[in-house]
Amino acid sequence: MSESAPAAVRPSGRLVDAATEVLAQGGWEGLTLQAVAERAGVSRVTVWRQAGSRELLVAEMVRRLAVDYRETLWPILTGPGSGAERLGAALAAVCDVADRHLPLLLASDSAFHQTHAEVMHAVRFTEPIVRLICDGVADGTIARPADPNALGDVVFNATYWPYIHLRGRHWWNAADARAMLLPLILGGIREVAREGTPAAS
Repeated sequence: MSESAPAAVRPSGRLVDAATEVLAQGGWEGLTLQAVAERAGVSRVTVWRQAGSRELLVAEMVRRLAVDYRETLWPILTGPGSGAERLGAALAAVCDVADRHLPLLLASDSAFHQTHAEVMHAVRFTEPIVRLICDGVADGTIARPADPNALGDVVFNATYWPYIHLRGRHWWNAADARAMLLPLILGGIREVAREGTPAAS
Protein backbone atom coordinates (compact mmCIF):
# COMPACT_ATOMS: atom_id res chain seq x y z
CA MET A 1 0.00 0.00 0.00
CA SER A 2 1.55 3.26 -1.13
CA GLU A 3 2.52 5.96 1.37
CA SER A 4 1.37 8.55 -1.16
CA ALA A 5 -2.21 7.41 -1.76
CA PRO A 6 -4.64 10.34 -2.09
CA ALA A 7 -6.69 11.43 0.91
CA ALA A 8 -10.36 12.25 0.50
CA VAL A 9 -10.73 14.34 3.63
CA ARG A 10 -8.63 16.41 6.01
CA PRO A 11 -6.90 14.18 8.60
CA SER A 12 -8.63 14.05 11.97
CA GLY A 13 -7.27 15.96 14.94
CA ARG A 14 -6.43 12.66 16.61
CA LEU A 15 -4.19 11.61 13.74
CA VAL A 16 -2.53 15.02 13.50
CA ASP A 17 -1.83 14.97 17.24
CA ALA A 18 -0.31 11.50 16.88
CA ALA A 19 1.76 12.60 13.90
CA THR A 20 3.07 15.57 15.89
CA GLU A 21 4.17 13.26 18.70
CA VAL A 22 5.87 10.90 16.25
CA LEU A 23 7.63 13.82 14.57
CA ALA A 24 8.86 15.07 17.95
CA GLN A 25 10.28 11.66 18.80
CA GLY A 26 11.63 10.41 15.48
CA GLY A 27 11.97 13.42 13.19
CA TRP A 28 11.05 13.48 9.52
CA GLU A 29 12.51 10.05 8.80
CA GLY A 30 10.52 8.48 11.63
CA LEU A 31 7.21 9.94 10.46
CA THR A 32 5.48 7.03 8.72
CA LEU A 33 1.84 6.05 8.51
CA GLN A 34 2.63 2.93 10.53
CA ALA A 35 4.20 4.97 13.32
CA VAL A 36 1.25 7.37 13.35
CA ALA A 37 -1.19 4.44 13.45
CA GLU A 38 0.61 2.89 16.42
CA ARG A 39 0.70 6.20 18.28
CA ALA A 40 -2.99 6.90 17.58
CA GLY A 41 -4.03 3.34 18.44
CA VAL A 42 -5.66 2.71 15.07
CA SER A 43 -4.89 0.53 12.07
CA ARG A 44 -2.56 1.67 9.32
CA VAL A 45 -5.45 1.30 6.87
CA THR A 46 -7.43 3.83 8.92
CA VAL A 47 -4.56 6.31 8.75
CA TRP A 48 -4.13 5.70 5.03
CA ARG A 49 -7.84 6.27 4.37
CA GLN A 50 -8.02 9.44 6.45
CA ALA A 51 -4.62 10.97 5.66
CA GLY A 52 -3.24 9.30 2.55
CA SER A 53 0.37 10.32 3.17
CA ARG A 54 2.67 11.81 5.73
CA GLU A 55 2.89 14.92 3.55
CA LEU A 56 -0.81 15.57 4.05
CA LEU A 57 -0.43 15.05 7.79
CA VAL A 58 2.37 17.60 7.86
CA ALA A 59 0.32 19.94 5.68
CA GLU A 60 -2.38 19.86 8.33
CA MET A 61 0.21 20.58 11.03
CA VAL A 62 1.37 23.56 8.99
CA ARG A 63 -2.23 24.73 8.62
CA ARG A 64 -2.59 24.59 12.40
CA LEU A 65 0.60 26.62 12.75
CA ALA A 66 -0.66 29.25 10.32
CA VAL A 67 -4.02 29.57 12.09
CA ASP A 68 -2.34 29.76 15.49
CA TYR A 69 0.06 32.45 14.26
CA ARG A 70 -2.74 34.57 12.80
CA GLU A 71 -4.96 34.25 15.88
CA THR A 72 -2.08 34.97 18.26
CA LEU A 73 -0.79 38.04 16.44
CA TRP A 74 -4.15 39.63 15.64
CA PRO A 75 -4.96 40.95 19.16
CA ILE A 76 -1.50 42.53 19.35
CA LEU A 77 -1.79 44.01 15.90
CA THR A 78 -5.14 45.65 16.72
CA GLY A 79 -4.55 46.38 20.42
CA PRO A 80 -3.39 49.47 22.30
CA GLY A 81 0.17 50.66 22.79
CA SER A 82 2.90 52.23 20.72
CA GLY A 83 4.30 50.54 17.67
CA ALA A 84 7.51 49.67 19.53
CA GLU A 85 5.61 48.24 22.50
CA ARG A 86 3.40 46.09 20.32
CA LEU A 87 6.39 44.97 18.26
CA GLY A 88 8.00 43.68 21.46
CA ALA A 89 4.78 41.88 22.37
CA ALA A 90 4.55 40.45 18.86
CA LEU A 91 8.07 39.01 18.96
CA ALA A 92 7.31 37.37 22.31
CA ALA A 93 4.13 35.97 20.71
CA VAL A 94 6.19 34.64 17.77
CA CYS A 95 8.20 32.69 20.34
CA ASP A 96 4.98 31.42 21.94
CA VAL A 97 3.79 30.08 18.59
CA ALA A 98 7.18 28.51 17.89
CA ASP A 99 7.09 26.69 21.23
CA ARG A 100 3.64 25.27 20.51
CA HIS A 101 4.78 23.88 17.15
CA LEU A 102 8.41 23.08 17.90
CA PRO A 103 8.40 19.43 16.66
CA LEU A 104 7.13 20.55 13.28
CA LEU A 105 9.58 23.43 13.01
CA LEU A 106 12.53 21.21 13.91
CA ALA A 107 11.71 18.73 11.14
CA SER A 108 13.85 18.63 8.02
CA ASP A 109 13.92 22.15 6.62
CA SER A 110 14.24 20.97 3.03
CA ALA A 111 11.32 18.58 3.24
CA PHE A 112 9.24 21.06 5.21
CA HIS A 113 9.72 24.04 2.90
CA GLN A 114 9.69 22.14 -0.39
CA THR A 115 6.53 20.21 0.35
CA HIS A 116 4.51 22.84 2.15
CA ALA A 117 5.53 26.19 0.69
CA GLU A 118 2.02 26.78 -0.63
CA VAL A 119 0.51 26.27 2.83
CA MET A 120 3.06 28.52 4.52
CA HIS A 121 2.33 31.27 2.00
CA ALA A 122 -1.35 31.25 2.99
CA VAL A 123 -0.27 33.37 5.96
CA ARG A 124 2.30 36.11 5.43
CA PHE A 125 4.38 35.62 8.55
CA THR A 126 6.31 38.87 8.21
CA GLU A 127 3.27 41.02 7.42
CA PRO A 128 2.26 41.74 11.06
CA ILE A 129 5.85 42.65 11.91
CA VAL A 130 6.02 45.07 8.99
CA ARG A 131 2.71 46.61 10.05
CA LEU A 132 3.96 47.17 13.60
CA ILE A 133 7.20 48.70 12.33
CA CYS A 134 5.15 51.11 10.22
CA ASP A 135 2.96 51.90 13.23
CA GLY A 136 6.09 52.63 15.23
CA VAL A 137 7.41 54.90 12.50
CA ALA A 138 4.09 56.73 12.48
CA ASP A 139 4.07 57.30 16.26
CA GLY A 140 7.80 58.07 16.45
CA THR A 141 8.82 55.05 18.55
CA ILE A 142 10.68 53.29 15.71
CA ALA A 143 13.12 54.90 13.30
CA ARG A 144 12.07 55.05 9.67
CA PRO A 145 13.88 52.26 7.81
CA ALA A 146 14.91 52.49 4.19
CA ASP A 147 12.66 49.50 3.45
CA PRO A 148 10.05 48.47 6.07
CA ASN A 149 9.40 45.18 4.28
CA ALA A 150 13.08 44.25 4.35
CA LEU A 151 13.38 45.21 8.01
CA GLY A 152 10.28 43.19 8.85
CA ASP A 153 11.75 40.20 7.08
CA VAL A 154 15.01 40.54 9.01
CA VAL A 155 13.31 41.09 12.39
CA PHE A 156 10.98 38.11 11.95
CA ASN A 157 13.69 35.73 10.78
CA ALA A 158 16.21 36.97 13.34
CA THR A 159 13.68 36.05 16.03
CA TYR A 160 11.94 32.94 14.74
CA TRP A 161 14.70 30.66 13.53
CA PRO A 162 17.38 31.43 16.16
CA TYR A 163 14.75 30.92 18.86
CA ILE A 164 13.75 27.57 17.38
CA HIS A 165 17.41 26.58 17.10
CA LEU A 166 18.20 27.53 20.69
CA ARG A 167 15.11 25.73 22.00
CA GLY A 168 15.34 22.61 19.87
CA ARG A 169 19.03 22.10 19.11
CA HIS A 170 20.75 23.62 22.13
CA TRP A 171 18.01 22.72 24.62
CA TRP A 172 17.75 26.21 26.09
CA ASN A 173 14.68 26.83 28.19
CA ALA A 174 12.17 29.34 26.86
CA ALA A 175 12.88 32.05 29.43
CA ASP A 176 16.65 32.06 28.82
CA ALA A 177 16.28 31.98 25.03
CA ARG A 178 13.90 34.94 25.08
CA ALA A 179 15.95 36.88 27.63
CA MET A 180 19.02 36.70 25.38
CA LEU A 181 17.40 37.05 21.97
CA LEU A 182 14.54 39.55 22.23
CA PRO A 183 16.42 42.43 23.93
CA LEU A 184 19.18 42.00 21.34
CA ILE A 185 16.75 42.45 18.45
CA LEU A 186 14.60 45.15 20.03
CA GLY A 187 17.66 46.96 21.36
CA GLY A 188 19.16 47.03 17.89
CA ILE A 189 16.04 48.70 16.52
CA ARG A 190 16.04 51.24 19.36
CA GLU A 191 19.74 51.94 18.87
CA VAL A 192 19.17 52.91 15.27
CA ALA A 193 16.41 55.27 16.41
CA ARG A 194 18.58 56.73 19.20
CA GLU A 195 21.37 57.51 16.75
CA GLY A 196 19.09 59.89 14.95
CA THR A 197 17.55 58.12 11.98
CA PRO A 198 14.50 60.32 11.32
CA ALA A 199 11.14 58.96 12.41
CA ALA A 200 7.82 60.21 11.08
CA SER A 201 6.70 63.55 12.45
